Amino acid sequence: MKKSILFGMVLCMALTANAQQDKDASAGEESMFEKVTKIEKKQDNFHFLLNLNNSFDVNQNDGEFQNAKFNMRQIRIEAKGKINETFSFRWRQRLNRNNTPAPDGIDNMPSSSIDVAGIGVNVSDKFSMFLGKQCAAYGGMEFDLNPIEIYEYSDMVDYMSNFLTGANFQFQLNPDHQVQLQLLDSRSASMSDMYGEGYEQSKVPLVYTVNWNGNFGDVFKTRWSYSLMSQARGNQSHYIALGNGVTVDKFDAFFDVMYMREGIDREGIVSSIVGNNAFGGHQNDAEYLSFVMKAQYRFTPKWNVFVKGMVENEGLSKANGAIEKGKYRTALGYLAGVEYYPINNSNLHFFLTYVGRHYNYTDRAKAYGFGDYSTNRISLGYIWQLPMF
Repeated sequence: MKKSILFGMVLCMALTANAQQDKDASAGEESMFEKVTKIEKKQDNFHFLLNLNNSFDVNQNDGEFQNAKFNMRQIRIEAKGKINETFSFRWRQRLNRNNTPAPDGIDNMPSSSIDVAGIGVNVSDKFSMFLGKQCAAYGGMEFDLNPIEIYEYSDMVDYMSNFLTGANFQFQLNPDHQVQLQLLDSRSASMSDMYGEGYEQSKVPLVYTVNWNGNFGDVFKTRWSYSLMSQARGNQSHYIALGNGVTVDKFDAFFDVMYMREGIDREGIVSSIVGNNAFGGHQNDAEYLSFVMKAQYRFTPKWNVFVKGMVENEGLSKANGAIEKGKYRTALGYLAGVEYYPINNSNLHFFLTYVGRHYNYTDRAKAYGFGDYSTNRISLGYIWQLPMF
């Protein structure tokens, strides 16, 4: 652990960064203020955005109708801007999540409602940084998207803690290649909420991430990262994410590979199958491997079609007493949809999507009483990052 801390401090002195994981779909779009007042904004000192994902969902479980309902999946408000050429700010909050700071959390921040809250410092064209709560700089092309654009996350991303407090440092090697170093608190909730009972807190509960973003002629792009996380005293996790994107004219696709090996089962998926360990904590030595692929074709400016597939293996890398090592579940995801953009130069789009999930349990998991099952969902709705000001 001491070597990890020293490694992080050395890199921290060598690099600096500006952290903003998800891209603005509304960049360059005329704001509601400009539409109403007919006054063109001349500066980037302040932007106020409303992020919406709202749909009517029809849900099915193992072929049986479950329910049909309207669902405001995402409603986030965001403010950001530049104070001057050196300092900037950003804040984004999810309104349909609890805003109370997590009990016994280490950063005194809500664990689920505030995504981003901090300041950016632009040191030079090569170096900058962001300080405060922020999105973890994990790799993966999908992880780089605004959450309102995701119809269904993989288990790997969905169960992770993605918004944490700390510092992000960025080194711009050249216009096409960027390296980030990020140091964050490894958790915002309490130890018991994250890992169950019986674990001793780490004295330096940090996650260290090194991230490379590459661009090869605007055709092939990479978003690769490695993260080392201190979970509890004597327990660490290692996370590798390799995001690869291809864009050719109206077609683009990405393929993400994510692997996590954890001292403690942070996601809790395997622990939910085999139960907690002898002293009430999540199982040790959890292992997750995820493959996510999406392809889409914007065949006209107003219409886009896409397909997406996910395959995830979830298990234990070591035996824990009588609990065998090996795979316990394979989670499959398959999506298809069509999107319609009714307004020129606007990111507003209506969508019709199908989302299917199938969970296949191995024989060792079925010994604990679990059986295979499937879910299906058809959603009709809209997504809009609305620039208010």
